[in-house]
Amino acid sequence: MVSDIEIVVAEHPAQDVAERLAAAARKGGHIVLTGGSTPRIAYELAAGLETDWTDVELWWGDERCVPPDDERSNYGMAKQALVDRISVGAVHRMRGELGRDQGAELYEQELGALERFDLVLLGLGPDGHLASLYPGQATLDEMERRVIGAEAKLEPYVDRITLTLPMLRRANEVLFLVTGKDKADAAKRAFAGEPSRSTPGSLVRAAGGRTTAVLDADAAALL
Repeated sequence: MVSDIEIVVAEHPAQDVAERLAAAARKGGHIVLTGGSTPRIAYELAAGLETDWTDVELWWGDERCVPPDDERSNYGMAKQALVDRISVGAVHRMRGELGRDQGAELYEQELGALERFDLVLLGLGPDGHLASLYPGQATLDEMERRVIGAEAKLEPYVDRITLTLPMLRRANEVLFLVTGKDKADAAKRAFAGEPSRSTPGSLVRAAGGRTTAVLDADAAALL
């Protein structure tokens, strides 16, 4: 265990995270989803473990500025893998098709008086980014707003909408899901290194709760 984060090296990380998501669904509350191929598997498995999410409100950590039926949409992926397979209390998607500025403004409004999420699921890019917060960018300096627009620094090169560092940090629980050899260096920097703007994944820990990183052996190779 690293001082501020629990490291779990799992043979089947998606299954591990699916079980955690299903448990969170039974508790109810506000859950933030992420994009990616491994989360897709976790969502499919979670839907099989628990279909009653009626006490849950689903949110997204970031979104590409594309229509919801675009193959690049994080919401679209989660809809197919999870939302369409469960009964859920509410679904709050980021309206990427409106563009990054208007989409961010509307999501800020949709958050309303919500101060913190119960569970935030995050991935980690090979460059150390999380949500759409990229290394060394001005977006890392935003401390007032909860949602902002961002430029893409990796493919696909479309604008993004993203939650900010303060909103991610206020979560009761932060859960990272990271797999693959190409993530090993980023995982080392994010989970075993000093906090750094060069690795945004190192900057998010649940301020008043639990932070866990679930990795496969390849991603954990340098830890």
